[in-house]
Amino acid sequence: MTLEQFLLMRHEIILVIISVIILVSLLFFGKENKLKIIPVVIFLFSVNTILGFLPIETGSLFGGMYRTNEMILLFKNILNIGVLIVMVQSAGWLVRNKEHFEYTGEYFFIIICSLIGMDYMISAGDFLMLFIGLELATIPIAALVAADTLKTKSSEAGVKLILSAALSSGILLFGISILYGVTGSVYLDSVSTAFQNNNLSVLAFIFIFTGIAFKISIVPFHLWTADVYEGAPVNITSYLSVISKASSVFILIILLFTVFQSIAVQWDSVVIFTSVLTMTIGNLFAIRQQNLKRYLAFSSIAQAGFIMLGIVGGSALGFSSVIYFLLIYIFSNLGAFGVVAVISNATGKENIDDYNGLYKTNPNLSLVMMLSLFSLAGIPPVAGFFGKFFLFTSVAVQGNYFLLFIAVLNATISLYYYLLIVKAMFINENENPIEKIHSDGYSKAGMVICVIGILLLGFAGSLFDYINSLSFGLK
Repeated sequence: MTLEQFLLMRHEIILVIISVIILVSLLFFGKENKLKIIPVVIFLFSVNTILGFLPIETGSLFGGMYRTNEMILLFKNILNIGVLIVMVQSAGWLVRNKEHFEYTGEYFFIIICSLIGMDYMISAGDFLMLFIGLELATIPIAALVAADTLKTKSSEAGVKLILSAALSSGILLFGISILYGVTGSVYLDSVSTAFQNNNLSVLAFIFIFTGIAFKISIVPFHLWTADVYEGAPVNITSYLSVISKASSVFILIILLFTVFQSIAVQWDSVVIFTSVLTMTIGNLFAIRQQNLKRYLAFSSIAQAGFIMLGIVGGSALGFSSVIYFLLIYIFSNLGAFGVVAVISNATGKENIDDYNGLYKTNPNLSLVMMLSLFSLAGIPPVAGFFGKFFLFTSVAVQGNYFLLFIAVLNATISLYYYLLIVKAMFINENENPIEKIHSDGYSKAGMVICVIGILLLGFAGSLFDYINSLSFGLK
């Protein structure tokens, strides 16, 4: 293997180097100076995010087990942006909880290990690499979900996540074993070539789709989501709702577009059914929630239903819309979670009623929350409107007007419960609103990045054209 070939894994290599630097730095800083690791990690990961956009050769390694192309590199860069925002937002929580949370460096180390797993999963050329990457991406996060040792709900959430992850991994592995029995190979290209449209192959697809659907929180495989989101620290909840979900959507797109292309008629029906079910149930349950983390959990479930719209029909426009929407979703959802995290860390308040009159005492936080919710709801002119516009357009182009009607109806429902929060902050009266919160520099930086993304991405038409021009480079 030449150096040029080895550097095809540039993203993973840099992340491994950063993780080693973190471990070595912990030895020098010690527990007394553990917070000094925060600016080091954020600087190194910022450099990694910038380097990810530099041109790189495409190709494959290890006999085709690992592969990379322009679309896969774009996937990884999107994840890097999201993780950077999560790290910046997490810094304030780590500083505020320095007395009882001793594992500051380990916190970042585990996030990076999880991201390495996601990168390998996305670059997988065979199901073995995909499964190993998936496990590396999932298991470390269970530790962070249970990291808040002062709350029993955090430990409970960690147990629920690891159990649901084990179940979904078992289902996925069983589907892979059936597919191997049918085709005689685990390599994606070979499986795609040897794939036959028969009952056993369709059964393999159902198991594999189900295993990934757990990670995306697609109904009816969503039951773990609200409890885990509520029990985990807010910043880890945001990681689960955005980064983990986005990586699973990426790998689902890759599998549908390559391995299961020959049964597109069958999986299209499954995608339509689950999309409608996910949008509807996510929205209806979101209306009932009072806890903001559970509220955003069901909101993210509903958003997963909208994401599935772009997969319907397997069109290039639909897949491009999904990637574009996911990039917007990262900024929008992390913006909302960033505000929830700041208020929760400062006051411990996480219910919707606690936000009554928030604008009077915290106008900046209220405005960031409003923009994020407007984007999630798809209200123009913020970026979320354009993301949903392209998703709806991809459905309309195929002439599936009934599905489009269901999607628009659900978008209207979501508009109602998103505006409930806005109403609470700007209209509802409260004699004792949340006191003025002085956000730390890291939290402010994270929210500024999110606001910039929300305001500018919608008008970045050339970005969507670029994504569309790649034609998904998945084959």
